[in-house]
Amino acid sequence: MKNQHYIDKAKGLIMSRQGSLLQHMLGKLGRSILLLITAIPTIAVVFIVFFIIKESVPFFYNLAHVKEFFTSTTWTPSKPADPSFGALSIFYGTLMVTVGSSLIAVPLGIMVSVCLTEIVSYKLAQIFKPFVELLAAIPSVAYGFFALVVFAPVLQNYGGAGISAMVLIAGIFLSFIAALVISEFFGRLICKKTSKQNTYLAALIFVVFMALFIFIAVKVSDIKINSGANALNVSIILAIMALPTIVSISQDALSAVGRDLREGSLALGATKFETIFKVVLPSAKSGIAVAVILGLMRVIGETMVVWMASGNSLKIPEPFYNFLEPVRTLTATIAGEMGEADQSTGSARYHVLFVMSLCLLLTGMLMNTLSQWVGVGMKRGK
Repeated sequence: MKNQHYIDKAKGLIMSRQGSLLQHMLGKLGRSILLLITAIPTIAVVFIVFFIIKESVPFFYNLAHVKEFFTSTTWTPSKPADPSFGALSIFYGTLMVTVGSSLIAVPLGIMVSVCLTEIVSYKLAQIFKPFVELLAAIPSVAYGFFALVVFAPVLQNYGGAGISAMVLIAGIFLSFIAALVISEFFGRLICKKTSKQNTYLAALIFVVFMALFIFIAVKVSDIKINSGANALNVSIILAIMALPTIVSISQDALSAVGRDLREGSLALGATKFETIFKVVLPSAKSGIAVAVILGLMRVIGETMVVWMASGNSLKIPEPFYNFLEPVRTLTATIAGEMGEADQSTGSARYHVLFVMSLCLLLTGMLMNTLSQWVGVGMKRGK
C-alpha cells in the first residue's frame, strides 16, 4: 500500500504530453510578448530616425542651399522671393550656450557629488540630496519663466554689480576648496608641518584666491548689459538643469568605489583629501565622464529655456566670446518656426528645420555612443 501511494504521487507529478505542449506554447508566447515590449523603444527610435531623414533629404537636393546653411549667417527662410538659410550663427549660439553651461555645471556638479559622498555625514547628505534631485522635477517652462521674468531683469538693471556678486559668491566656495586641497597636497611636500601651520597655510591660500576673485569682481562691476536675455542667462539656467544628472550619476560612480581602497589609502598615511583626489576620483572617472556627457546631452536638447531667455538674436556675438549678447540655438529655431513652415507644400523652410533636427539627432547619438565608449574604455584602462 505504501509503495502504491508513492507510485500514484509520482504519476501526479509527471505532466502529460498535452500539458507539456501547452506549457511550452505559453512559455513561447510569454517570451514573444516580453521581446515585443522590449523592442518598442527600439522600433520607436528607428521610425523617428527614418522620418527625420526622410523629411531632411529634399533640402540636400539644392547644393547651394546646403553650402549656405553651413557657411552663412543670413537666416531669412520666410522671404518669398529670395529666402536665405544660413544657420552658422544658430550653430554657434548652440555651441556657445553648451560650453557656457558646461563650464558652470561640470565642476559644480562634481564638487557637489564629492561633498555629498565623501565629506559630509550620511544624515546630512540625505537632507541635501532630495533638494538636488528636485531640480530635475521642475518643468523646463518654469525655468524659462524664471530666467525671463526674474533673472533677466536682474542682469539688465544691475548689470556688472550682479555679475560681481556672483563672482564673489563663487569665489568664496572655490577659494575655500582650493585652500583645503592645496594645503593638503603641498603642505607636507614643503616641510613637515603641524596642524596649526597647515591651518595658517590654508588661510594664506584662501586670502590669495579671494584677492584674485575680488580683483575680477571689481573689473566686471562697471559692465553694462543691454539685454538680460542673453547667453549668460541661459548658460546659468541650463547649468542648474544639468546638475541633477551630473550629481546623481557621479554619486553612483563614487559610491561604487570599494571601501577597501579608501581604508587602504588612509592606512598608508594619506589624508582625507589626498584619498579623494588621488584614489576615489581616479577610480570613479569612467562614471563621472558618463555623467558629464549625459549632462551635456540634457543641455543640448533643451528647448523652452533657450527659446524664452536667449534673446533669439540671429548673429554671432561681437567679440565671439561675449556671453552678454543674445544668441539663438537650434532647438529654439525649430520650436519657433515649425508652426509657420508650410508643411502641406513641403517648402524648403519646412525641410531645413528637419535638417536642424537631424543635426541634433546625430549629435545626441554621437554623445550617447561616446558615453558608452568612454565608460567601457576607462574601466578597461584601470
